[in-house]
Amino acid sequence: MRDYIETKDWYLSNFKTFEESLNGESHSGIHKLRKEAISNFSEMNFPTIKDEEWKYTNIAPLLEHNFTSVNPDTDVPAIEENIINKFKFDKAENSLLVFINGHFSENLSKVLALPKDVYVGNIASAISENNEIVKKYFGKYADYEHHIFTALSTAFTRDGIFIHVPDNKIIENPIHVLFLTTLPTGQARAKDKKLLVQPRNLFVVGKNSQATIIEHYTSLEESVFFTNSVTEVIVDENSFVDHIKLQEESKKAYHIGRMEVDQEKNSNFVSHLISTGSSLSRNDFNSKFNGEGGNCALNGLFMIDRNQHFDVHSLIDHAVPHCDSHEHYKGILDDKSRGVFNGKILVRQDAQKTNAFQENNNIILSQEALVNTKPQLEIFADDVKCSHGATIGQLDNESMFYLRSRGISKDEARIILLRAFAADVTRSIKIDFIRNYMDNIISERFGE
Repeated sequence: MRDYIETKDWYLSNFKTFEESLNGESHSGIHKLRKEAISNFSEMNFPTIKDEEWKYTNIAPLLEHNFTSVNPDTDVPAIEENIINKFKFDKAENSLLVFINGHFSENLSKVLALPKDVYVGNIASAISENNEIVKKYFGKYADYEHHIFTALSTAFTRDGIFIHVPDNKIIENPIHVLFLTTLPTGQARAKDKKLLVQPRNLFVVGKNSQATIIEHYTSLEESVFFTNSVTEVIVDENSFVDHIKLQEESKKAYHIGRMEVDQEKNSNFVSHLISTGSSLSRNDFNSKFNGEGGNCALNGLFMIDRNQHFDVHSLIDHAVPHCDSHEHYKGILDDKSRGVFNGKILVRQDAQKTNAFQENNNIILSQEALVNTKPQLEIFADDVKCSHGATIGQLDNESMFYLRSRGISKDEARIILLRAFAADVTRSIKIDFIRNYMDNIISERFGE
């Protein structure tokens, strides 16, 4: 097995090359943050299964590879619009922002008319424009002092999506952000070259405002690459953010994602994670209530097979009274796949009148698939309503028999039952075309 120190040295040496490519930006405030992050990265160790938070997720296969940070001059090929059309949602009327190998493609993107002063664009441009919102919020929530992959992302920050919705603004149509990873072309396409794609995203939604955002990760080939994404979300007073993450990357790829959500008084944040791709994927979701009356809902569905490994760790921090949270993750596992759910709800001493619910349900379709599930409640207040639970099982034989006895084929009966199982998650998605998209995924994946 490769020495972890060797892997860390690889990224440290790559940072020097990355720094030289920044030109004048190397003197900006953001670059000071990058240098702090790479310094922290150099002092930390990659997690192992001896670390409690990574007990069931072995990242040794990830660390065996030398991933190279994307050079926008050589590693971002031109993509035809007809290829991008394959990843659009049928009949959907929404803004589309396209990133190829983590870098913004203005030619392939289209932003619909927006309310005055709303910013929807790439963060590289906002950084170069010295945007005040970016300076105020960027890097303030994603902890790069204690999490090595967040430190790596912060150090190599170059591009990603930046959305700022000022006070009293409503964005009617969803914003679809497509992160497409593909192999470089020409001389840049070395056989052993494996890309490190690190989208850095910032969403700031002001008071009494509303936005729906779709983060969509996919790829053109079944190639080996590493996506290390970090998203920071600020949800101000009385605002509503509906967030959907679709992860459909190559099953040879690796995906580590972190989302940090900061919620103010009477704010609402809803997350839907749908994951089917990557050899190994790890998703960290953390949300904190800073004002009373907040509501947070985390919904997830992962469907994995072969030797895929999916891991989700979440923390909802009830730091103040009178807030509600709801978390529901479901998994469908086949072959030798592995799933991990570790959800924590923290109710602090002064957070009275908290209402929190957490559940994880899983269906195992083979004898060799495995799930490790650990829903957690840490409660330090006494006037609360909190519950959690987890289930692991197989498709119900009686239900299967009932459907078969009415002339429904085995394959169709299987799809019906799996759709019904997934329905608790998919029906929480308010966007019709996303729900239809999920139905198609289930049909294609399990309609043998």
